[in-house]
Amino acid sequence: MSTFQAPKGTYDLTPPRSATFLAVREAISAPLRDSGYGYIETPGFENVELFARGVGESTDIVTKEMYTLTTKGGDQLALRPEGTASVLRAALEGNLHKAGNLPVKLWYSGSYYRYERPQAGRYRHFSQVGAEAIGTEDPVLDAELIILADQAYRSLGLREFRILLNSLGDKECRPAYREALQSFLRDLDLDEETRRRIEINPLRVLDDKRAEVQKQLAGAPKLRDHLCDPCKAYHEEVRALLTAAGVAFEDDEKLVRGLDYYTRTTFEFVHDGLGSQSAVGGGGRYDGLSEMIGGPELPSVGWALGVDRTVLALEAEGVELDLPATTSVYAVPLGEEARRVLFGVVTELRRAGIAADFAFGGRGLKGAMKSANRSGARYTLVAGERDLAEGVVQLKDMESGEQTAVPLAEAAAELAKR
Repeated sequence: MSTFQAPKGTYDLTPPRSATFLAVREAISAPLRDSGYGYIETPGFENVELFARGVGESTDIVTKEMYTLTTKGGDQLALRPEGTASVLRAALEGNLHKAGNLPVKLWYSGSYYRYERPQAGRYRHFSQVGAEAIGTEDPVLDAELIILADQAYRSLGLREFRILLNSLGDKECRPAYREALQSFLRDLDLDEETRRRIEINPLRVLDDKRAEVQKQLAGAPKLRDHLCDPCKAYHEEVRALLTAAGVAFEDDEKLVRGLDYYTRTTFEFVHDGLGSQSAVGGGGRYDGLSEMIGGPELPSVGWALGVDRTVLALEAEGVELDLPATTSVYAVPLGEEARRVLFGVVTELRRAGIAADFAFGGRGLKGAMKSANRSGARYTLVAGERDLAEGVVQLKDMESGEQTAVPLAEAAAELAKR
């Protein structure tokens, strides 16, 4: 073993397990690509201020979990703890909202970093696939994103997840609720840090997972009793669209999500097979975020789904993805002349789009056939001096065990046909 190990709370993705992660990323992004979402990539680090303003100064993410660094030039940077603020910043900087086609629909995939206490399903480095629809206020858009995430999970074979749904109101009705909640919370027996949170963003207290806090929240005022008529109508429309699409959801009035920028629709995908870290993804509408980071008013909605959490959910349900073998044909040369000739055939196969591999290192037949077996290849090509003298290669079907001599010049065409 080397003296170095992956940093605490991180993981390496190595074959064959990495193939599952790739398949999950592909499955989550496929419905987005089919629905007008274009791919966007942003830097792994941003100005600290972007997250302090966007994600919220009272959130655990900003106060405790960000990896920050000071550059030689004195700039304060942070490794990105989430994707939305970066994507919105990039869209504003690139003037995508001025191209005349709103909403700007974007999807992304990448690594994110939070200094958390590592446990199953919670890492300091994790990967997400996300989607954002920027610049339009429309309940159909909120419903579309929830339906696309549901579709992605179902395409993977997941069944035991639930969708939690809530509305957080908007800048018209939330202030009144905020005041009602603050006066309720100030009378509770809470620690100093939580009391400070009451003053900055009292909604965050509802999200507190500690049993002693949750017990005291039993009589807390309900946000839905404070929603203004437009917010109520908006939320009912989202609910009706989901129901019409056959997507089941549960109303959860305590759902606030861990970021300050959400307004109106918020949702979470949870999987009960994952223990305490049950959220596999989530998102919501963030109509005020653009202005918070210095942009124009751009009502937007989006989500991010955790790739690692989704893989854990698949494992919890015992879902085995049908992953194609990485190699279809494996070439086994016996002797120097055969190495040269068969490598030429392998190159030709690869150019024809057939996944082919080669027994490197001049091993004997037995060792090379073991490697061929392990590669998962359906066919092996074997050739020795006598085969070459006759102008043939032996083509073996690894499933049936059947072996046939094929003219060397026709080997690639024969495999392409099969």
